Amino acid sequence: MEATGSCLCGAVTYAAKAVETDVHSCHCNMCLRWNGGPGFAVGVGQVSFNGEQNITRFNSSEWAERGFCNRCGTNLFYHLKEADLYMLWMGTFDDLMSFKLASEIYIDQKPAVYDLAGNHPRLTGDEFMASLNEMEQ
Repeated sequence: MEATGSCLCGAVTYAAKAVETDVHSCHCNMCLRWNGGPGFAVGVGQVSFNGEQNITRFNSSEWAERGFCNRCGTNLFYHLKEADLYMLWMGTFDDLMSFKLASEIYIDQKPAVYDLAGNHPRLTGDEFMASLNEMEQ
C-alpha cells in the first residue's frame, strides 16, 4: 500500500511505500512520555519527506531516533538507524481506514488507566526483546 501523511501544521509531509496495514502499539516508558500515551506505529518500506528542514531528530537510544516537526511539535516517526527502518505514527497518515491493531508491546509498562480492545498478541518488554533476538538468529 502507498500512503501520504503530514504533521498538524503541514510543514512536513511524506509519501510512503510498502505501508503495512498492521498497527503495533507500544506502552514502553519512552513511547508513553514521547506521545503522552501509547505509540501506534506503522512500518513502511520507504518514506520520502518534504519539509525535511522542519524535522528535528532526537537520538532516543544508540540504535534509534525519533522525529518530530519543529514547528507544530507533531511526533512523526521512530527510526531504526542501522536498518534504516521507519515506523510512522499512525495518526499522521491522511487516511486511517485501512489500519488495524495487530499487537501490543511492553504491556507490563502499560498504565491501568486504559485498555485496548481486540484479540491480538500482547507481549511484555522481556517477551518482545526475546522475539527480536529470535528473529536475528
